[in-house]
Amino acid sequence: MNEADAPLTVDWMVKQYGFERAEVEDWVRNLHFNWPLSVKALDENGDVIGLLNMSDYRIEEETPQIQKDEPELLKSLNAQRYIAVFSFIVAEKYRGTRLNYDMLMSIMPELKSNYDFVFIPVLHRLKTHQYWQRWGAKEFYRDADCVYYKLDLNCK
Repeated sequence: MNEADAPLTVDWMVKQYGFERAEVEDWVRNLHFNWPLSVKALDENGDVIGLLNMSDYRIEEETPQIQKDEPELLKSLNAQRYIAVFSFIVAEKYRGTRLNYDMLMSIMPELKSNYDFVFIPVLHRLKTHQYWQRWGAKEFYRDADCVYYKLDLNCK
C-alpha cells in the first residue's frame, strides 16, 4: 500500500466501524501510517477484499492515560521496537477464511526482523479480541475505549 490508499482506508473504516469521516481522515493524516508494511488484499477481479493498516504511532498517542497510570510500563514498552496495527478489515464475504491470516503472514518476516512486538489497540465493542488472543497477544493495559495488546515477535 501507499499514501494514495488513504481514501480507501478512510472509506473502509467509516463503513466498518461507523466512525465519523472527518475523525478518520485526521487519524490517517496524523498517525504515522507505515504504508510499506500495510497490506491491501485483492480478489481475482482486482477488487479490494481486505486492508491491514500498520502505523508507527506511539502507545501514548493512542492512550495518553497510560502515562499517568503506568509510566514505568510505558517506559519499558517504548524502550523496545514496535509497530501498531491501526486497522484490520476483511470484507464480510471473506471473514472466517484464511484471508486475514494470509495478510498478516505476508508481512510477518519483516515484522520479526525489525520489531520486538506488535501493538494492537482493540475497541471494547469489537469482536477481534479473541482473534488477537489466539495469535498469542497479551493484554497489557485498558482504558475506557480500548484493550491494548502486545504480540511478542520473539526477535533477538
